Amino acid sequence: MVTAIKVTKIGVRASAVLMAGTTLFALATAAHAQQASPPATAAQQPAPAPVAAQAETRTIRTLRVEGTQRLEPETVLSYTRLRVGQPYTTESLDQAIRDVLASELLADVTIEGVETGDIVLRIRENPVINRVILEGNKRLKNDKIVKEIKLAPRQMFTRTAVRADVARIVELYRRQGRFAASVEPKMVSLDQNRVDIVFEIREGPKSKVRQINIIGNEQFSDGKLRGEMATKQSRLTSIFSSNTSYDQDRLAYDQQKLRQFYLTEGYADFRVVSAVAELTPDKKDFIITYVIEEGPRYKFGPVTVDSNIRDFDDVTLAKNLAIKEGDWYNAKLVEDTVDRLSETAGAFGYAFANVSPEFQRDREKLTMTLNFNIAEARRTYVERIDITGNTQTQDKVIRREMRLAEGDAFNTFLVKRSQDRINSLGYFDEKFEIEQKEGSAPDRVILTANVEEKSTGELTLSAGFSSLERFIFQGSVRQRNFRGKGQDLRLSADYSSYSKSVELGFTEPYLFDQNVALGGTIFRRDYNSFNYLGTDRRTTYQQVSTGGQVVLGVPLTEYWTASGRYSLTHDSVTLDENTFFTNGACDPLKAGRYLCEAIGKRWTSAVGLSLIYDSLNSRLRPTSGQRLVVGGDFAGLGGDVKYLRGRFDGDKYWNVGGGFIFSAGLEGGYIHSLEDGAPGVDPVRITDRFFLGEPQFRGFDIRGVGPRIQRIGYTGTVAAGNQTLITNEDQIFDDAIGGRAYYLGKLELEIPLGAGAREMGIRPSIFVMAGANWGIRTPNKTATFTQATDGAGNPLFNADGSPSLLPIQTPQFDSEGRPLYAVPFTDAVAPGQLTTCSVGYSATAGGPCSGTSINSRYNITTDPFLEQFLGNSPKPRLSVGIGVNWNSPFGPLRLDLAHAFLTQKGDDTKLFTFNVGTAF
Repeated sequence: MVTAIKVTKIGVRASAVLMAGTTLFALATAAHAQQASPPATAAQQPAPAPVAAQAETRTIRTLRVEGTQRLEPETVLSYTRLRVGQPYTTESLDQAIRDVLASELLADVTIEGVETGDIVLRIRENPVINRVILEGNKRLKNDKIVKEIKLAPRQMFTRTAVRADVARIVELYRRQGRFAASVEPKMVSLDQNRVDIVFEIREGPKSKVRQINIIGNEQFSDGKLRGEMATKQSRLTSIFSSNTSYDQDRLAYDQQKLRQFYLTEGYADFRVVSAVAELTPDKKDFIITYVIEEGPRYKFGPVTVDSNIRDFDDVTLAKNLAIKEGDWYNAKLVEDTVDRLSETAGAFGYAFANVSPEFQRDREKLTMTLNFNIAEARRTYVERIDITGNTQTQDKVIRREMRLAEGDAFNTFLVKRSQDRINSLGYFDEKFEIEQKEGSAPDRVILTANVEEKSTGELTLSAGFSSLERFIFQGSVRQRNFRGKGQDLRLSADYSSYSKSVELGFTEPYLFDQNVALGGTIFRRDYNSFNYLGTDRRTTYQQVSTGGQVVLGVPLTEYWTASGRYSLTHDSVTLDENTFFTNGACDPLKAGRYLCEAIGKRWTSAVGLSLIYDSLNSRLRPTSGQRLVVGGDFAGLGGDVKYLRGRFDGDKYWNVGGGFIFSAGLEGGYIHSLEDGAPGVDPVRITDRFFLGEPQFRGFDIRGVGPRIQRIGYTGTVAAGNQTLITNEDQIFDDAIGGRAYYLGKLELEIPLGAGAREMGIRPSIFVMAGANWGIRTPNKTATFTQATDGAGNPLFNADGSPSLLPIQTPQFDSEGRPLYAVPFTDAVAPGQLTTCSVGYSATAGGPCSGTSINSRYNITTDPFLEQFLGNSPKPRLSVGIGVNWNSPFGPLRLDLAHAFLTQKGDDTKLFTFNVGTAF
């Protein structure tokens, strides 16, 4: 049996009270009627007696309780004032019923034996709860609701508890912004006076903010003011925002945001008269209405500084303030000025300097006179540095990043720098700040670094698809805070159709507890270069590099670091013999002379030095500061390769306000060989040159910028006289061969989105990039084709006037260098077979010849082609586009849509690129 439980407020059982009251009243009336005298006249009739006097008082002879199952009778009686031998009245029995029901132990109570004094309390106990069942809840899981409600199995059922739990569940949904949520409790009766309680929940939609109305604004539009608020109207354009749901706390926050906005615009008298949120009749949305008073606009009057610190000159400080008389009043500028004056005082060692602005408002002239009062303070010193919250990281790892030591004069600049350096470690929560507390004396300060550690171990197993590498599989294990000492241990492996690598590295940032970093890496990298023919990606050369590197870093100043390195690498460059070799040797007609010159095995022994300037506020995701790296490498300490190579790379970041981050970057490099190459052969190996393109240069394909060789074939035949160059780009062989020099510049603006997009890790940006790659010698032509002639020896031309070119016939040899011949297809013994016999056929290479067939020399025919050397120009290429970084559930994702506006002949452009599962 299922019973709906009405959750309206209920009092004592009316039926029981009326029954007892009616019985007692009837008995008292009958007894009074038997003792009454004959009716008197109206004049003789006495005045009615009070009701209390008419109630008959009796004595309780016996008292018992019937109907108990789990309760003891004494427990029930303990809630009443009824006792054997005591008198009782109608009122006392009614009160006993009310007292027992108020205990919420019983569902019903009746009293019998009123006439005789043998009082019986006949009760029906409240049922016991067997189960509490939640139905219809999807947005809130059971564990979230169960811990908030009071009803539970094996407890006594009461309607009051049900009402309270209904209210609690509804409140939980209101906190989630679901104001249309409703809960209907039901009771399922079971045997042995047990019940199941079922809460049927209708969650309803999340209550959105349908409309934000603003009344009283004259200087600014509704749209402008709505843009300053955290709460947004529910629109199709706000699907990624989590601020479209109604939140009462956010309503108060928005009022403060409005006030801040108007105060920054000079409206010092602004106030919010009222803010009302009304729920629509369907309980799905809210309509918020603000009534405001803007007031007049003020300008700054005279701005002065009154300092009680002797080291400061009031006039000089006032001249250097950003606030000037006559400017529009700006409360944010006042706050910033207070902070800067406090930082200035802190830089001189006054940690607790109190800066307070004093205002004088002239409502007639609409000016705001301002005086910054700097209270007297003592120069302070660092008494102690406390570090708390680090359970894994050793104290020394944090202390060595502090720019202040115990006993040093306090300096706010060094405190901020220490905070940035500790944040850049990446071991702790990004909201970390160094707190300042008063020490044991007025001139002492205690610095507290209360860190909150986060996971520094990384295990990554990912698969993705890249427009560069097609399918990618990656795995890496890294511990950035190995053993809590700040050491970096890493192992990674990558695999794709065109590249494979494995790398093991270790870095000790403080060698022997000295400010010297030592690191090492060993690696194996397999890379396949490629070009396209149509949509087919053709592998050209394969490069296998095996080696290692040791790096030593020594800080020179707070921001400058010198880094030295030594690397030893063995490179093996090969070509597929089945594709690019003829007669056991690399064939320039197949591979190109430039690739044939690149193959071989070489050792590279190189030493390098870099100077690094780093003032970024964070190495993980910088928003301000700059980083510059200038370095050079010398190869020639043994090995087979000798060159000098220089590179620079600089980036600068600005927080331009409103969540916008602007960055500028410039990088470049040059390599100079210390060996003389043969004529037409660049002495810098193709594997040591610079390449430029995707993903480094967005808007261009991989290796799409810089020197390249294009081989363009002909259509038509000599006989027909209609040879023409192929114009279909998909049929043109295009090999990037790199350059000696390159540069690349970038300007990028990161655009903030709503809280919902930030929670998803989405960071869009717009960018412009310019760069070039050039500087190698013009390579030798692969082949020179002969112009066809007629029978008389006259040169032949095509219909368009261009010379008709003959294909090149390359004689073929066997592995022993013997010339090969082709048996005619008309031969009855070995038609079409290759043999070393000019006449007849031999079953084995070099064996005796038999037969009379006249064989022809076997040649491979190479059709005419035009070979062009393009892209070797320092002229800038330019691209403009938009990009999105997304920390997606299946790995980091970078999307770019870029258009190349400036190109050079031969460049390969690309409009859209993406990478999944690779770092960006």
